[in-house]
Amino acid sequence: MERLERRIKETNKALAQLREILEQPYSVIVRDATIQRFEYTFEAFWKLLREYLREGEGIISNSPKSCFREALSAGFIGEEQTITCLEMADDRNLTSHAYIEEVAEQIYRKLESHTKLMDDIFNLIKRKFEDQNIENV
Repeated sequence: MERLERRIKETNKALAQLREILEQPYSVIVRDATIQRFEYTFEAFWKLLREYLREGEGIISNSPKSCFREALSAGFIGEEQTITCLEMADDRNLTSHAYIEEVAEQIYRKLESHTKLMDDIFNLIKRKFEDQNIENV
């Protein structure tokens, strides 16, 4: 539970920083900084989901995409969310090509909806974690 709690805090902070920069007026510098924040937020997010699945469901997965598929199999997220998570993982992989203007713009345009999806799943995990802690008191 300690590792899961740490992951929740890390992901919460990363999501807050991503939401914060998404509120900034567009510029190339803001776009690039937003993409970088997306990179580390995505890493924190999928590792949180991995830890939740391990502790809460006894499911082991070692990559973002397998983690999202396992979350679907466990009934934790729906099919549409899973498809979008898989697309988000593809976008994360594309960030290494953000020096290409079109790629950077394509990724940036999706970041608001990616952030909402991560927020939704994060809140689900947080609620389940809090419910488990209440039950264990």
